[in-house]
Amino acid sequence: MGVYSRRKTSNFPRHETNKRFQDKDIMTAHGTTATTPNASASSTSVPVSSGQTPDPNAPVSNSTALNTPGLGHPSTGGQKPTIGFLGLVALIVSSAIGTGIFGVMSQLAQVASPGPAFIAWIFTDIGFAALIIASNNLARKRPDLTSGMFSYAGESFGRFGEFLSGWGYWVSDWLTNIAFCTMLMSAVGTFIPAFTGGQNLPSILASAVLIWVLTLLIARGVESASVVNTIVTICKLTPILVFGIAAVLGFKAGIFTSQFWATLSNNAVTAAHTPISAGAVFSQAKNSLLVTVWLMLGIEGAFVMSNRARRKSDAIHATVTAFVCLVLVYLFISLLPYGVMSRAQLANLGQPAMGAVMDKLVGGWGEAFINIALIISCLGGLLSWTILPTEATTLMAHDHVMPAYWGRLNARRSPQTSLVITAAIETVFLLTFLVTADAYNFCSELDVSASLVCYLFICVYQIQYSARHHEGWQLVIGIVAAAFQLFALILAGWQYTLLITILYTAGFGFYIAASRGSKRRISVGEWIAMGIIAALAIIAIVLTCRGVISV
Repeated sequence: MGVYSRRKTSNFPRHETNKRFQDKDIMTAHGTTATTPNASASSTSVPVSSGQTPDPNAPVSNSTALNTPGLGHPSTGGQKPTIGFLGLVALIVSSAIGTGIFGVMSQLAQVASPGPAFIAWIFTDIGFAALIIASNNLARKRPDLTSGMFSYAGESFGRFGEFLSGWGYWVSDWLTNIAFCTMLMSAVGTFIPAFTGGQNLPSILASAVLIWVLTLLIARGVESASVVNTIVTICKLTPILVFGIAAVLGFKAGIFTSQFWATLSNNAVTAAHTPISAGAVFSQAKNSLLVTVWLMLGIEGAFVMSNRARRKSDAIHATVTAFVCLVLVYLFISLLPYGVMSRAQLANLGQPAMGAVMDKLVGGWGEAFINIALIISCLGGLLSWTILPTEATTLMAHDHVMPAYWGRLNARRSPQTSLVITAAIETVFLLTFLVTADAYNFCSELDVSASLVCYLFICVYQIQYSARHHEGWQLVIGIVAAAFQLFALILAGWQYTLLITILYTAGFGFYIAASRGSKRRISVGEWIAMGIIAALAIIAIVLTCRGVISV
């Protein structure tokens, strides 16, 4: 990669140079060295010369510590990062494999036969593979962007773009925790009737206690929590492997092929079929995408945590490894049940559907076994999704798009302030269990929309960077990834995209405070953008109150 000079690509006018860009002298001359003015004497310089790409295997540099007490850069407190390759793989797998895998066979059967579902998986895998290739490409060629996926939004749209990416990611993460709490308590309810349904008062109190216990665990050290997460990941993958073996042994090719392309009538309630057509197959595959995309969320976990990796390459390799594992696991777990039960039977199963299939395969103990696995999976998911949002706010605070106190680290290098704030918000939000009809579906669908927006920012910068440096293949990758994210965002529905604006508007006060704290004036373009988003938020609130948007 040759030497390049930074170009102004923001759609929002910037009257001042980004403070993150002031902190780092990105080279504009041959053979010079990028350094941090305020770095200590022991800081590591990163050479960037013409025709040379920085070595991704080099240890992550801690040369850019902020002058804010307790705020390390990048989220390591000035100490050597300690999360290894296996820890990052476990984090991604645990983040992605949460509760969805235990019900995917029923969700897919409600909208598609195995053939169209398989097509949906192909499209999803291509879309996310393109996203991963783009992320890896940017990570190798822009190691100076220490805030990862959020930095890419900043490069494309300025500070405000980075804020939108990071804030949306933070909100979607803790909403995922709320969804997990609902499913967890529902699974516990199969053993303890007081928690039946997962949305009553005992469920709320138990969920609140669990959230604070996990918060205290992570406050004792993110790296130590990563070790626990690795153990939990192994424990929850074992039952899934057992289910896969049982499904293979009970698989009947005749059942699987008899309805391979068929379309069920009456919303999959009966076994009647309509004639097979290209349009019907496409419609089934399109409807399946919402399910498959939800299952793949969390694949970005290693990049959010990359600054705690021993080596930059660990995050890159961990993402590829985890992606391959997830593709294989999801493909088999979601399609094998089509050869165990008819599509109509699968579509009418209760949740977790995997338990009902296991009951048919091995008997009554199988359902209890799967519910225990679901509880472990929820615990692992809660742990992962408690780490990731606070890591996001730490990186945002480092880049001065969030107030500095969001990124202050305690003696164990954990973002304690962010952890406490996030846990407090989650605790209050748990009260919505009492008034929300289906908290799990609402939170998961909102999470999909918010996450797709964050992914889209990565794709946009991949396109910009590749076009600027005349990298044809990488440009194609960026276009494919962006097209998939846009298509999936449209499928997610305008209602949830509109609801996201309410969550963004709620964070504008923090962005304004961060700008004032770093003595940076908010541009006219940024004020206009905030005004447009706030207006959309008001429309969303009005439509929700009138029942046009259902929550």
